[in-house]
Amino acid sequence: MDSSHHSLSQLFDQLGLDSDYSSIEHFISQHRLQGDLALSKASFWTTAQATFLRESYTQDADWVEVIDQLNQRLR
Repeated sequence: MDSSHHSLSQLFDQLGLDSDYSSIEHFISQHRLQGDLALSKASFWTTAQATFLRESYTQDADWVEVIDQLNQRLR
């Protein structure tokens, strides 16, 4: 596992989303995860975004920490 630390802004860049503070906060305010729905199964992701999130988590990639942060913020 790579021990690099990524920011939420870098994750949004990786997902092809606007990554400035205001855009991230707007995205989070507009999207919610219900119950125990896995982050990668949310309907607001493209297929490529969902695949990246799922594979990063499955492979315990260096993105996991920041993906967990996003997951928590969306609940």
